[in-house]
Amino acid sequence: MNRLVTLFIILFVVVGVAVATTVILSAVLHISVTITSVINAILIGVVGVISINIISRIIKLRAGNIVGRTTAESLSLVIQFIGYTIIVILALTAVHVAVTSALIGGTVFGLVIGLALQTPLSNVFSGIFLILSRPFNIGDRVTITTWQYGLLAPTYPPKFWSNDFLIPGYTGIIQDINLMYTTILTDENVVMKIPNNIMIQAAIFVHNEEYRLVRTKYEIPKDLDPDYVIPVLKEKISKLSFLVKEPEIKVLDTTLNTYVISVDTYCKGQYEEPPRSEIIKVIMKTIKEIQSVKVNEKNSSH
Repeated sequence: MNRLVTLFIILFVVVGVAVATTVILSAVLHISVTITSVINAILIGVVGVISINIISRIIKLRAGNIVGRTTAESLSLVIQFIGYTIIVILALTAVHVAVTSALIGGTVFGLVIGLALQTPLSNVFSGIFLILSRPFNIGDRVTITTWQYGLLAPTYPPKFWSNDFLIPGYTGIIQDINLMYTTILTDENVVMKIPNNIMIQAAIFVHNEEYRLVRTKYEIPKDLDPDYVIPVLKEKISKLSFLVKEPEIKVLDTTLNTYVISVDTYCKGQYEEPPRSEIIKVIMKTIKEIQSVKVNEKNSSH
C-alpha cells in the first residue's frame, strides 16, 4: 500500500513539473511544447543522471587501482561534466528546443536561472579547477583556512601552549572531490563537505612531510639554573626514537618565580600531539630528578 502511495506521489510530481515546464517554455520561448515531450525530457534527465553517476563511480573504483585515486577522480569529474552537458542537450531536443533558440529566445529566463545557479555553477567550475591544478591529492592530510589567512593568538589557559599563534582552519584527510564538494575526514573523525568555491580561494597546508617541527614550552622554577637544566634536558630528549635532529632548547621568558623554555624538535610523522606528549613527560621526569638531587645535596650539606 505504501509503495502504491509513493508511486502515485512520484507520478503526480512528474506530471505537475511537466505541466509547469510546458507553460513556462511555451510562454518564454514562444514555441509549441507538449506535456508528452516534457515527460520524455524528464525521463531522459533522470535516467541520464543515474547512469552517469554509476559510470563515474565505477571509474573511481576500477581506475583508482591503475592510475591512482586522484587521476581516477579527474576522469570521473570530466565524465560527469560531459555527461550532464549531453543530458541537457538531449532534454532540450526532446522538447523540440534548439540550444541556440534557448540561448537567444530565453535571455530574461536565462538571466534569472543564471543568477539562481550562480553558487552551484561556481562550485562546479571550482571543482574542475581543483582537479586541473591539483593543489592536493586524494588521501593527503591538509589544513584548510580562509578568510583571508589570518592567525589567532592563544588567549586561554594553559597560557604556554606550544604555538605562538593558531591557524583558524580545519585539518583532515581528503576523501573525495566531486563537482560540488570536497570531502574531508577531519582529525576528529568527522566527515566534512566543503563547497568547491570556498576550497578554490582557501589557503591549503599539505602535510605530506616526513618530519615536522614540534615546539614545546615548559615553565621551570627559577631556583634551577638553566645553564645546568638545559644540557641535561637536551641529553634526555635526544634519546627519543622519533627525533630526526638534536633538539634546540632556549629560554624564552620569565615570570615572578619561573622561567619559560622552548624545546624545538624535528619529529617523524605529520602530527604534533604524540611527540609533544612524550617530550613533556621527559621534561617533567627530568625536572623532578634534578629537584630531588638538589634536595638531597641540601640535606647532606646540613
